[in-house]
Amino acid sequence: MTKTRNRILDAVHETARDLHDAGFIDKRRMREYDALCLAPVPEFTGPKIKALRRRHKLSQAVLAMVLNTSISTVRQWEIGERHPSGPSRKLLDILERKGLDGVT
Repeated sequence: MTKTRNRILDAVHETARDLHDAGFIDKRRMREYDALCLAPVPEFTGPKIKALRRRHKLSQAVLAMVLNTSISTVRQWEIGERHPSGPSRKLLDILERKGLDGVT
């Protein structure tokens, strides 16, 4: 997606959010705007999580604290026993795109 398209989608989404907050768009319609305008959160594999953690020089314990999860969960993600979902995936995406300042 190009930068121009991102800016347009951001503006559309922000307008829809404002209309929702003012009561002109219902929750169901807002979810449709979310799906259309917001970029999907990528999958995170074990090696990708480990590389991300090392790039930011974080231990498993510190990453677990940042993501509000347990050390064993981070360990299981890295060895591929489990995969992050929901809020953890979103936080990993923010960490990847914006660094520690984005999640702390």
